[in-house]
Amino acid sequence: MNTPHLGYVVALTGGIAAGKSAVSKRFEALGIHVYDADIAAREVIAPGSDGLRAVVDHFGTGVLDAQRQLDRAAMRQRVFGNDEERRALEAIIHPRVRAWLHDRAVADRGPYCLLAIPLLAENVAHYRWVDRVLVVDAPEVVQLDRLLRRDGIDEALARRMIERQASRADRLKLADDVIENHGDEAELDGAVGRLHRQYLALALAKR
Repeated sequence: MNTPHLGYVVALTGGIAAGKSAVSKRFEALGIHVYDADIAAREVIAPGSDGLRAVVDHFGTGVLDAQRQLDRAAMRQRVFGNDEERRALEAIIHPRVRAWLHDRAVADRGPYCLLAIPLLAENVAHYRWVDRVLVVDAPEVVQLDRLLRRDGIDEALARRMIERQASRADRLKLADDVIENHGDEAELDGAVGRLHRQYLALALAKR
């Protein structure tokens, strides 16, 4: 999927509540564009999209709300605990998300760009075209504490949410760079600044 027009691309990933958003905001403050797979996942099934038509073709109109938008609560109920249905939904959404991210990386005119991809470890084979992988890492005990405070959920659910993702070890295997985010958020400033300078140099060398 390589293209001569593709600039320098860094994939940003990390476990739930590891601090990806805090890192993304700091790169954005430095003028770097961050394209988010979660935003892509909403846009590719927006009303009128071929993605939403494909969802309805497979699952039926019962997954739409009164505004003819995807009823996310109904869809979650439909696929939760049903691996076949979950895979069917992913087969519709994931390729479109990848295309959305690739299109924006190609169109980006900054010195480099970031793609925020929470499920990179689960789909890494489809992202061979990125130049570098940055993992935001936090111990599971820290993730758990942040999830409990952030979402107001019980510990059993928080643990299930963590366990459903790729393991911390699997994510770290992919990493070219790691930001350890287990303390004060202000400590991220220095790490992001150092990586920004590094990525500027790498992007320049790629041209």
